[in-house]
Amino acid sequence: MSVFTAELVGTFLLILLGGGVCANVSLKKTGGHNSGWIVITAGWGLAVAIAVYAVVNVSGAHINPAVTLGLASIGELPWHDVPKYVAAQMLGAILGAATVWLAYLPHWEATDDPAAKLGVFSTAPAIRKPFANLLCEIIGTFTLVLGVLAILSPEVMNAEEKIIQKEWALGLKPLLVGLLVFSIGLSLGGPTGYAINPARDLGPRIAHALLPIHGKGGSDWSYAWVPVVGPCIGGVLGAWVYKMLWI
Repeated sequence: MSVFTAELVGTFLLILLGGGVCANVSLKKTGGHNSGWIVITAGWGLAVAIAVYAVVNVSGAHINPAVTLGLASIGELPWHDVPKYVAAQMLGAILGAATVWLAYLPHWEATDDPAAKLGVFSTAPAIRKPFANLLCEIIGTFTLVLGVLAILSPEVMNAEEKIIQKEWALGLKPLLVGLLVFSIGLSLGGPTGYAINPARDLGPRIAHALLPIHGKGGSDWSYAWVPVVGPCIGGVLGAWVYKMLWI
């Protein structure tokens, strides 16, 4: 499997399972309808863990342009590799969102709220204040990238783990990354829906705009820049702080 394919598959799994839990909670006549925020945050955390387990030994399982940019900004990834990673992540996110649409095909017509349908694909602020929304996404993604890099830092490995560093996916670290995302959702996700990943928001938003979803409204493009710009800034800041403290 190539790095491009790995990032595509990893991001596809992330959006299939993460967008899937949003559909299960938000769309009418599903088994999980109105099951609440804990179900959504748990679903996204598990989605991240599964995606990381699937492809970490091939590509490092960035599955997030903010992680890719953060690593490139501190010299842990060549800049010429960034377009390849981001293109794969975006394509995987679009395909994952389209598959969620197919999985819940009868439920779009059963749901009469266009905002609920858009919420399956992309985030929206609870209170629309662009600067505050941007700041929340920066803080959330800063926490994500700093936390992920700290979890994976070689300095926290024992000697045996360092020998098998390329096989760490067999251990608990991907699950810890998923728990980190679960924690971010519980603690910081309320104001903006915690995109903390440009591909996670923009890819499915594009899918929402293109797919023939029954009764859909607009794709809220006036807000779409916030969950792209905020995570990119937060990811770079998180990586820089990691570099200062751990490297």
